[in-house]
Amino acid sequence: MEPMHPRLSYRRTGSGEPLLLLHGIGATMDDFSALVPRLAEHFDVLNVDLPGHGSSPKHIGRPTISALTDVLEADLDAHGLDRVHVLGNSLGGRLAIELAVRNRALSVVALSPSGLGLPPERVYQGALMTAARLLNKARNPFIEPMSRNVLGRTALTTGLRAMPWKTTRAEALSVKGGFAESAGFWSMLWDAILTDVPTGLDRIDCPVTLGQGVLDTVASAQTVRYVPLIPGARFVPLPWAGHAPQSDCPEAIVDLVRRTAARASTYCR
Repeated sequence: MEPMHPRLSYRRTGSGEPLLLLHGIGATMDDFSALVPRLAEHFDVLNVDLPGHGSSPKHIGRPTISALTDVLEADLDAHGLDRVHVLGNSLGGRLAIELAVRNRALSVVALSPSGLGLPPERVYQGALMTAARLLNKARNPFIEPMSRNVLGRTALTTGLRAMPWKTTRAEALSVKGGFAESAGFWSMLWDAILTDVPTGLDRIDCPVTLGQGVLDTVASAQTVRYVPLIPGARFVPLPWAGHAPQSDCPEAIVDLVRRTAARASTYCR
């Protein structure tokens, strides 16, 4: 039987237990470029482009959290993977939590996950994402040359990183395949972020670490609200880090992933 949705674009590297990386809306798998070499020393890393981003095809139908998680589950099945460790950022963090609800996660590290914003916070976040989409579509012809120097990379990732000058060229280019060119951006923003309400969090039976940069100006107080709703969840603030902290504090994130994964053996499976 043919799959309902085309396969997601991915890169796989490293060895060990499987680790799935999930970026946020408006980015691509390259948003993790600073982390992948470090994580591949410890895990079999599967880094994917979410539907409509980078080289992955647009989602067929409404891109709700449930529908996007269906796609991720189908891809895990296609790779012969049952349960995996998951590291996700923003929308990717929310999807990581949903995989845990469905018992497909061995452990989760969710960095600034969406899903629990209050109505005014959702309006604010929607306005930020709208501005980022329009700005990057307008400067799309200039993103590639901008990514070649520190000033350009800083301009491309300011607002997402606390220290955007540390961004790699690949990370800076992720806004091209994301905010500038992603297909189905507006429907994903509406269905997967602005109107999403998480349910079933009490069913999660794996270690979950919720991380957030202390300089995150996008997700506000959403992250810590997950703690009382997920059994055994832990919250870790990330100093001098922003909403997408992958290049702000890569070593701290790798440490979170390793320590959270090590706790998985203490949970029932």
